Amino acid sequence: MGDYEAYCVKCKAKKEMKEGKIVTNEKGRRMAKGVCPECGTKMTKFLKSIK
Repeated sequence: MGDYEAYCVKCKAKKEMKEGKIVTNEKGRRMAKGVCPECGTKMTKFLKSIK
């Protein structure tokens, strides 16, 4: 599930997540969570809802 590209705040660039997994937050929205492959900072990206 590491096929998600998200913005890394520390590197200031879009990168492909490492160890990405899909989770649901407390409001019910789906998001991909992972870490930056270069600096190790946590990355998140909201995903489209499934209806």
